[in-house]
Amino acid sequence: MKSTLLSLLFWLITPALLLAQVQLDYYLPDDVTYDPDIPTPAEVIGHEVGEWHITHDKLVFYMQALAEASDRVTIEEYARTFEGRPLLLLTITTPENHANIDQIRENQALLRDADRSGDLDVDAMPVIVNLGYSVHGNEPSGSNASLLSAYYYAAAQGPEMEEKLSNTIILIDPSLNPDGLQRFAGWVNMHKSNVINPDPADREYNEVWPNGRTNHYWFDLNRDWMPVVHPESRGRINMFHKWRPHVLTDHHEMGTNATYFFQPGIPSRTHPLTPQRNQDLTAAIAEYHAAALDEVQGLYYTKEVFDDFYYGKGSTYPDIFGSIGILFEQASSRGHAQESVHGVVEFPFTIRNQFLTSLSTVDASVDMRLELHENMRAHYREVRDEAARSSVKGIVIGDHRDQGKNFHFADLMSHHNVKLYELAEDLTVDNKEFQAGRAWVIPMEQQEYKFIEAMFEQRTEFEDSLFYDVSTWTLPHAFNLPYAELSSRQFGSSLMGSEVSAPELPAAEVVGGRSNYAYAFEWDEYYAPRTLYRLHDLGLRLKVASDTFQSVTAGGSKDFDYGTILVSLGIQDVDEEEIYQTLRTAAEEDGVTIYSLSSGLSTGGIDLGSPSMNNLRKPDVAILAGRGVSNLEVGEVWHQLDQRYEMPITILDKHRVGGNTLSRYNTLVMVNGNYGDLSNGAVEGIKEWVRDGGTLIVQRNAINWARREGLKDVEPVERESTEQGRVPYADLSATRGAQVLGGSIFSGKIDVTNPLGYGFRSEDLHIFRNSTNFLQQTSNLAATPLWLTDEPLVSGYISDENLEIIGGTASVIVSSYGSGRVIAFVDNPNFRAFWYGTNKLFANAVFFGNTISWQATN
Repeated sequence: MKSTLLSLLFWLITPALLLAQVQLDYYLPDDVTYDPDIPTPAEVIGHEVGEWHITHDKLVFYMQALAEASDRVTIEEYARTFEGRPLLLLTITTPENHANIDQIRENQALLRDADRSGDLDVDAMPVIVNLGYSVHGNEPSGSNASLLSAYYYAAAQGPEMEEKLSNTIILIDPSLNPDGLQRFAGWVNMHKSNVINPDPADREYNEVWPNGRTNHYWFDLNRDWMPVVHPESRGRINMFHKWRPHVLTDHHEMGTNATYFFQPGIPSRTHPLTPQRNQDLTAAIAEYHAAALDEVQGLYYTKEVFDDFYYGKGSTYPDIFGSIGILFEQASSRGHAQESVHGVVEFPFTIRNQFLTSLSTVDASVDMRLELHENMRAHYREVRDEAARSSVKGIVIGDHRDQGKNFHFADLMSHHNVKLYELAEDLTVDNKEFQAGRAWVIPMEQQEYKFIEAMFEQRTEFEDSLFYDVSTWTLPHAFNLPYAELSSRQFGSSLMGSEVSAPELPAAEVVGGRSNYAYAFEWDEYYAPRTLYRLHDLGLRLKVASDTFQSVTAGGSKDFDYGTILVSLGIQDVDEEEIYQTLRTAAEEDGVTIYSLSSGLSTGGIDLGSPSMNNLRKPDVAILAGRGVSNLEVGEVWHQLDQRYEMPITILDKHRVGGNTLSRYNTLVMVNGNYGDLSNGAVEGIKEWVRDGGTLIVQRNAINWARREGLKDVEPVERESTEQGRVPYADLSATRGAQVLGGSIFSGKIDVTNPLGYGFRSEDLHIFRNSTNFLQQTSNLAATPLWLTDEPLVSGYISDENLEIIGGTASVIVSSYGSGRVIAFVDNPNFRAFWYGTNKLFANAVFFGNTISWQATN
């Protein structure tokens, strides 16, 4: 017994001893001398690497000190987070290369010029390697390893290092997610004990909601490389295209009981547009990682679990641009030291592995420098030839009624180095009308043809049935924008107006100037909700048209559609000049065209005083949050309302609901999550609140909670068993995984006359779905204003079994409960803040949900 207790005591205190004793030489190669004039991390941050979790401010201090001390290092800030933290990029090479850095970048750009790259002397060109760390803030071994990488390449001496740096430009991005890193470091450091306790149940290893993985708005930045919604991603992508590195690393962490992973990953789950040469080079580089980890007896794997499919991830995005993206996953200590099936995983150990594979990446890139140059050169020669052979010579895309979505589409594409132009003349293709100046033309014969192809492709056949993330992202469907592919007969330079390099949201105007009677604006524009909230916030009494009408404006007779917003001056308590100036500002900043109306008598349709002009209430919105609720979906709603509509939203912890908590709100949102732990008082409080006229918006799994509590009358689709008889043990995971719907696009139909359909001119709508929660349409069909077509699959993977039953199912269902409304979104209308085409559905629920007639509910 005494022996056992002594062993247990030693086992418990060993991590603390190791952490206290960890020194720089634990990490660094011992066959190298280091410049004593270059500060070590501890000399700046006040502790050894791995002794504490690095906070972002200390990380910045060290990188700045390094740049000041070393002529090998320059530093630049390329973006700021929502919380104001800088994102940095260090450039490390020889002073001689620094003096010639502009020419090096110019030559790198010429490598992508298929007609001129043959003239380059690639033997004289350095390889460019981008080391990127910790896009997930609570996967911190990467950012802590960046301290070591930066110090090593700044301080290491000797002919071998000089030769290496003369042939390499090393770019270090020490923290891809500063806000998340700071949040997580604060958590684990505040819970660190003097005697480290590796018990996984300890609070140190169990972050509270929403955790440090995400950025300020709780978005996963490793899904944002293509959508470029957030400032971190927008700046990073700008840097990527400024340098176009040959190799980019993406250092992550995974479960504590895992080992270490590095790509190439699962061969059958690589995107078909990624060249095989890319995977071969990744595998060749992997041999260097294997050798480095073999040296320290590390366990690892390379061809399981992780794929290389979605081009919105950091390790896959470079592959479509002639670069090599590499994913690294380290078993996480999730604190300072935690028990695992492989023993205690100590934080310094995780940092060391990330550092070693950083070094092996650079070593491989130097040794394979000519192959990597040739890979990029060959990639763009192939791109040129494929574009020339393509029957599609151009794409026209745009909605003349929605300059907001047009702008966001152009903004996304321009960030990825895609050349696009304003449409110079009106064009009709396949019965789709495109207006000059209100659509874009994308010529296919350009350097980024492969990226364009990847963004517009519709794919329904796949080699594999398992996906780590979404299986499709077709951009025109995500934006719900009309588009057409142009043949050589249809495409010509006469269609191409001004090139768009820095898109801006076009300003609109108040047509007719100041009115003495009323103003009206339609609901088509993406930022119409922002304009409406401005007016609500001004204290105006506002109406929405539930029918169409025609009025005379300064521009002539105009037809106004369902969902037109009316500002009638005679019923306001606000000064008319203030109203006019607010409308002018809205038109200019929101891109919403507003019309002055001089009479309430319409020339067609309903009059302005009609009972069909429904009164609107100012939305006071709360969203339930907390443990068990999807922080990603809460963040999407928060971001949509806060950043885009500029309206407040209360993020309300679900365990604080009860009594009269909800009395100050008229709209409550419940996104995907588990609400079974709500108290009886909270449930009854929500029910009473809805009965009294509240609008409850439930999304995805929250629908099931509403159904169980009697708030929602919906019925799931009956499904037959998908069991396929006896399945071999080795195939169980793949067989069941094939029934998962990771994210695909389906065709739907929407009732554009329903308040939830306001602003949609066509009944055809593309819907993103990533769940198998299939619900039947309601017996009162009017209560299902959005549903899937009978043959709905447009792009992406879905199993045959699920495809048989998904057709005709509901996407949105509206119910009455007392005087209130319960609006159920089977699908997420705000997915990752780039599914612009369905954002308006959510806005309509917020602004118009209470106006839905009981006759259109179930």
